[in-house]
Amino acid sequence: MAKNTETVAKVIVEAVGGSANIRKISHCATRLRIELYDDEKMNQDQLESVEGVSGYFYKSGQHQIILGTGFVNKVHDEVVNAYGITTDEESGNQSHEGEHENQSNEGKISFQQLMKVFANIFIPVIPVLIATGIIMGLRGLLVDGFGVELSENVLNLSQVLTDTAFTFIPVLVTWSAMKQFGGSPIIGIALGLMLVSPVLPDKWDVAFGDADPMMLTIMGFDLPITGMQSSILPAVFMGYIAAKIEKASRRIVPDLIDLLVTPFITLFASMILGLIIVGPTILGIEELLSSFILYFFELPFGVGGLVYGGLIQFLTITGMHHTMVPIEVQMVAETGRNLINPIGTAAIAGQAGAAVAVVLHQKDRIKRANMTGAVIPAFFGITEPAMFAINLPKVSPFMFGCLGGAVGGWAASIFGIAAAGMGTTMLPGLLLYLGGGFLQYLFVMLIALATAFTITYFFFREKEAN
Repeated sequence: MAKNTETVAKVIVEAVGGSANIRKISHCATRLRIELYDDEKMNQDQLESVEGVSGYFYKSGQHQIILGTGFVNKVHDEVVNAYGITTDEESGNQSHEGEHENQSNEGKISFQQLMKVFANIFIPVIPVLIATGIIMGLRGLLVDGFGVELSENVLNLSQVLTDTAFTFIPVLVTWSAMKQFGGSPIIGIALGLMLVSPVLPDKWDVAFGDADPMMLTIMGFDLPITGMQSSILPAVFMGYIAAKIEKASRRIVPDLIDLLVTPFITLFASMILGLIIVGPTILGIEELLSSFILYFFELPFGVGGLVYGGLIQFLTITGMHHTMVPIEVQMVAETGRNLINPIGTAAIAGQAGAAVAVVLHQKDRIKRANMTGAVIPAFFGITEPAMFAINLPKVSPFMFGCLGGAVGGWAASIFGIAAAGMGTTMLPGLLLYLGGGFLQYLFVMLIALATAFTITYFFFREKEAN
């Protein structure tokens, strides 16, 4: 059976009990995510019989079907368009029109959902940070690798390209957070600009003793106020608070004056809360968290890399790996170095190596073809297909992959390498090391992959593969 979009979409709909049984449908980079009204109607055997489906698992109330990058978009659109499934504008997912429409999971909040919210805030921002990191790498290659001397003007222009996004990242984050929480994105941009206003003392100038904070006296207490350049968490909370204030205002303010009053109330109240109460408090928490993470990854003998490289894929299973995204952004914004990237790459390389070994054991042609499709994205930094479709169901390859990740993470910490940016791992991640650490990064990736592959190939029982 060919890997045909219409065929795969048809089989999926039949396997989940028909289009009327689909409550919501969405997708990520590689997986089709479907929530059903009746989970008992799910036919996993029928689903996995079609070429193009690399794997299936159930998590957090969702039937997740692994299709691979690019192909998942086509199948999702085919299901939506061919079977009369319409957009649910409020949720941002897809839902089926029918008798079940009044059923909803609104009001339920879990830790995984909270992490998903954080991920949704940062995903639109990450491409900008990736581009910035690549520019940093290219500049480092020219200056440090080829010994090119840049003129002062060219160097300043390059710093505009590399430093702006990270210095003014609160603007990007408040925009995205306002959008995520249902507020007006343009108000989020204004709030973010206020957080980094040149009127306020620069956060870094204050930290290094080159400037004094602005002192605001309230009821006899002196409150120090600074800008929040490169700060992440305060911007997230500002976006959340502003969205809540805006929604509340629109419910109260008459439509006739809403255009004038609501933005004023939102900006004024948000800035008072943000600069005086929420901002400084969250900023303190953020600094403590960043200090702890840096301390952990700089533990002697590569212990931090060993532990993180071996355990991060366990967090990926639960969805808790999203907690590392704001930490990673903060680390790059404050230090210009991303210690997490090479260790995370090692973890992905470990799962890739183990999955390749399992594929080589596989005798069934169709299963081997589907498995191969799940392995390829891992070499481009997307580990879920290989992990969920191949390694995790067979248990031991997943553990061997984690062992490979631990070895690679240990090597990364011993070398002390760090990326110039974030957002890309594995082969695309090489671009982040053009300015330094390129060969060490390549070694980390290869040692993790080779370790996991070798152990899996020789210790994984062949009968488990069939």
